Amino acid sequence: MTFEQELKIISKNVEEIIPLDELKAKLASSAKTGKPLRIKYGIDPTGFDIHIGHLVPIRKMREFQDLGHTGVIIIGDFTAQIGDPTGRDESRPPLSHEQIISNSEKYMEQLFSILLPEQTEVRYQTEWFGKMTLADVLRLMGKFTLAQFMAHDTFRSRYEQGLSLGMHELMYPLLQAYDSVAVESDVELGATEQKFNILCGRDMQRYYDLPQQVAVLSPILLGTDGVNKMGKSLNNYIAVFDTPADKFGKVMSIPDGLIMNYYSYATTCCEEELAEVKAKLESGINPMILKKALASEIVKLYHGEDEAAKAQAGFESLFSKKEIPDEMPEYELSENQIGIVQLLVQSGLCSTNGEAKRLIQGGGVSLDGEKITSFDTSITVAEGSVLRAGKRKFIKIKKI
Repeated sequence: MTFEQELKIISKNVEEIIPLDELKAKLASSAKTGKPLRIKYGIDPTGFDIHIGHLVPIRKMREFQDLGHTGVIIIGDFTAQIGDPTGRDESRPPLSHEQIISNSEKYMEQLFSILLPEQTEVRYQTEWFGKMTLADVLRLMGKFTLAQFMAHDTFRSRYEQGLSLGMHELMYPLLQAYDSVAVESDVELGATEQKFNILCGRDMQRYYDLPQQVAVLSPILLGTDGVNKMGKSLNNYIAVFDTPADKFGKVMSIPDGLIMNYYSYATTCCEEELAEVKAKLESGINPMILKKALASEIVKLYHGEDEAAKAQAGFESLFSKKEIPDEMPEYELSENQIGIVQLLVQSGLCSTNGEAKRLIQGGGVSLDGEKITSFDTSITVAEGSVLRAGKRKFIKIKKI
């Protein structure tokens, strides 16, 4: 494959490449010398529940790997203890190193559902930052000015609004930039919101007389609400660890306006397939047809064709025919009465009291077909009652 063909693959569904000419030169050099490019992507394992929005740049890394290049995953075990301020009004609380290592192991388990382990380096920041002295840190800080950092949208906005902005947060882009020096990256991947940090990496490499990396920026996948960036805090995400049925159902819930966006960034559909989907949308086809095909594609990526077919059949049975599933988990209760919020959390239908209350408030909870509208509802336990949470979760109550 020529480097021009490689460039076409790499450029697909990318928001911006900075600078494009340098990427062309790097690909040409790699093709000539046979030396793979080093493709960097950094993660801050402040949690371990990855959603499909996180995987947009990871899929791009896999494309680089399929072209023979090397993926370099940076585990931010150092910066995660600071908290990345990017796109946030408040800094993220730091975690212990033990929590970070535990999260990173689960994180990589999910990334390896996409990446090729034999072409992936996993590096921890403490390899280099753990050896730095205060003098090293001050020299690092001296390579940038405060004016440069106050041009950062997040920093400037928080400063102008009088919000807290810690000195340690200003260090975050510096540390991420030095990662690029430490691993000698040729390309850094990230969402468009990471543009400032990635370009800092280019500057840092120049200060250390190294070839500068190229920024390959991916679009941000919107959440299932169609309004906000996909994220756990807004409960608008599709997690890698979600069941096939949950993934299918969540995709079916997206607004019609997101169909093309999800086909482009959450599947592996080729340009011809994307063009076909676009033509069908423009022709006025029922969006439900395209959503079912989209949901099937996404489930197939993570669970295979058989599970995708089962998820679709389950969805059609449950929603198209308005049926309650024949089989559902049983939950044993000894109490005669229990608060609805407590039951939702105890049974695992909701992970927190807050999630349970939001679901009730949104009209998503019912018992034996009757909608529950109050957080304070206390239900009388009856053998065989069916509790429904959201569109896809059910339990049958078993009295003991």
